[in-house]
Amino acid sequence: MEERNNLPAAEETAESLSDIQRVRRQKLTDLKEAGKDPFTITKYEVTAHAAEIKSDYEAWEGKTVSLAGRIMSRRDMGKASFIHLLDATGTIQSYVRIDDVGEDVYKEEFKKFDIGDVIGLSGFVFKTRTGEISIHAKSLCLLAKSLLPLPEKFHGLKDTDLRYRQRYVDLIVNPEVKETFIKRSLILREIRAYLDSKGFLEVDTPVLTPFEIGAAARPFKTHHNTLDMDMFLRIETELYLKRLIVGGFDKVYEVGRIFRNEGMDPKHNPEFTTIELYQAYTDYKGMMDLVIEMNSLLAEKICGSKVITYQGKEIDMGHWEKLTMVESVQKYAGVNYEDWQTDEDARACAKEHHVEIPANATKGHVLIAFFDEFVEENLIQPTIIYDYPVENSPLAKRKPDQPAFTERFEYFINATEFGNAFSELNDPIDQKERFERQVAAKRAEDPNTTAQVDDDYINALEYGLAPTGGLGFGIDRLVMLLTDSASIRDVLLFPTMKPID
Repeated sequence: MEERNNLPAAEETAESLSDIQRVRRQKLTDLKEAGKDPFTITKYEVTAHAAEIKSDYEAWEGKTVSLAGRIMSRRDMGKASFIHLLDATGTIQSYVRIDDVGEDVYKEEFKKFDIGDVIGLSGFVFKTRTGEISIHAKSLCLLAKSLLPLPEKFHGLKDTDLRYRQRYVDLIVNPEVKETFIKRSLILREIRAYLDSKGFLEVDTPVLTPFEIGAAARPFKTHHNTLDMDMFLRIETELYLKRLIVGGFDKVYEVGRIFRNEGMDPKHNPEFTTIELYQAYTDYKGMMDLVIEMNSLLAEKICGSKVITYQGKEIDMGHWEKLTMVESVQKYAGVNYEDWQTDEDARACAKEHHVEIPANATKGHVLIAFFDEFVEENLIQPTIIYDYPVENSPLAKRKPDQPAFTERFEYFINATEFGNAFSELNDPIDQKERFERQVAAKRAEDPNTTAQVDDDYINALEYGLAPTGGLGFGIDRLVMLLTDSASIRDVLLFPTMKPID
């Protein structure tokens, strides 16, 4: 029998861990001395997997198969043993008998196998007397020796911090975690299939950019030795993608890794994934239609229904409310933007409602502050908030009949912003002025910033950007929603963590 440790990995003492390592290393040494070094094996032919055998037993019954995976449990009964093997698809039982695999193999090799070891086995498919689908082993092969024990089965790997740091163990012992990341891959595949079916072209744009732009997000800075220049990890993919629309592509998208040197919480990680897409000859209302259709389809394909459950709340992904920002503030704060004749009126209203604003806030700034204070927390069901003030929309086109507002929307689910879309600003003169104001504001806030206007993007606009609709949304939050995961770290294989040292 294996020397099982009864403590979770996070609670093991250095002494107990050392003892287990010593015993396992000795077993490895014995195997090597007997010419059975598992680490010299380079290949093992796999002909079947646990899930396919268990899902269609009648087709596999009596057939000889070869499987490979990790030992998750074992029960020794003298001259026979039962083990459970975990492969990429799930677990399956195997019956190992001394008469079938040979006395030498059983006593000199199999007895040195531990829980956690990676093995290959070949045998025929059958059912035990209790009706469990199993493999009757005829041969065994150790493929990798596990020198550390898996967490004890009754406790598992429960320590959240340890789970994120040792995702490789988390995936082994917590099957639901693996399922989350399988769904993540499926979500990305379905999004790509949807966009491809609409005629979008997937592209790649630079991760390293030559300078810091004036956007509010703080970038990560690095240095290129050959060029002897500072460079920055991108905080968005937008400006390069719109250059491609200028260049003649009508529909493009990118699944992009984004980096922002900012805070961390259950909804934010410094490194995350977005999809940005741009379509010529449409506007933000075209993007609204795409958002609603795509998210409804995703819910149905991933969750089996447009009505899903997230953290105990029922959310109908097939029903979307649409409100202008002005309408939403009136609905949830009881404040009417139209009553503000001047900026002073707006600031007085904010003071009356105890809403914090900058001393020189405009009507647009005050509207945004009221939205943040009173509205967002109420947007549990899918909601599109559109027509944003120009003050916080430097890349969106102004509404022709209301120049204080832009053709922009964000969509919210469970009081969380999931995506952002514009009728893209394509006037190079207006865009340059907005960039300059943005950079000036950033320099006023941080005199040491290196932020500057992206003059090459302005140059691209001067060649002519067709009327364009654009959309960006976060993959990680979407995966959280569709897998009922409470934290962004639950949907990132390797979330950013501070080293224990």
